[in-house]
Amino acid sequence: MLLSFLVIYYNVGSTDFQVVSLSEINLDAQKLLWLGIFISMAVKTPLVPFNTWLTYAHSEAPVGGSIVLAGVILKLATYGFLRIMLQFLPDATSYFSPLVQLFAVISVIYASLSTLRQTDFKKLVAYSSVAHAATIVLGLFSNTVQGIEGAIMLGLAHGLVSPALFFLVGGVLYDRYHTRTIRYYRGVVTYMPLFALFFFLFTIFNAAVPLSANWIGEFLSLAGIFQRNPIIALLASSSIVLSAAYSIWLFNRITFGSWSPYLNYTTDIGRREYMILLPLLILTVLLGMYPDIVLNDIHNSVSSLIYM
Repeated sequence: MLLSFLVIYYNVGSTDFQVVSLSEINLDAQKLLWLGIFISMAVKTPLVPFNTWLTYAHSEAPVGGSIVLAGVILKLATYGFLRIMLQFLPDATSYFSPLVQLFAVISVIYASLSTLRQTDFKKLVAYSSVAHAATIVLGLFSNTVQGIEGAIMLGLAHGLVSPALFFLVGGVLYDRYHTRTIRYYRGVVTYMPLFALFFFLFTIFNAAVPLSANWIGEFLSLAGIFQRNPIIALLASSSIVLSAAYSIWLFNRITFGSWSPYLNYTTDIGRREYMILLPLLILTVLLGMYPDIVLNDIHNSVSSLIYM
């Protein structure tokens, strides 16, 4: 990444974003720069096969670290795609877009199927983040206004819903029972009905149901890529079914059934936990019902990124 910026500085003579975006870099140089930057961004996103670090990072990090990682740090790749690759290297981006779309659709399917096999609920949420990140990449590299706007919206939505899920499973369940193994949990709704309600809402939001910001972002991202490559869009749309499968299955295993013999009686979520979750819930629903709060402000900027 640093080497790529040094090459840009050598060709342009400045590191100012405005100057670089207005400068002409020949196609061969753009291709080399693009490949170097893309590999670094693919690790940060992450895309398959560069995703292995994320599950270990989430499983080993405290709940606060997982929240910051899911809500803020993973969005830096989205910003990098928008600000550097689409803006500085448009010709190379157009040239390599089919390759990126292939990586992204493989990531969507692989991460979704891997999520179904997880026994650790923090790793399960982490793998779902990989699938959502791949959908964001599909929207960003669709070269359509709808796709890029949807990718930005999905990034914002994921930054609200994923931290809430990490807080619910890592900050509520794990703090009470000190285990992340899903099979030890059952019948949580019996003693924690308010937790079960929040868990249900954020679980279905993670599956991108209507009236959630995730639905707006995912729909626009898939609609954008459909305009460019219907086959890729059809394959990526499998995430709709797969995300519903792993989200509802996780909720059903933890929440319903008879009370697990491995669990002791515990209290429902407290005031502090409630006040952390409520703003995330309100913002997710608000952006899902009124997405123009964001879309109107970014429309002109996104339109300038379309490769003609």
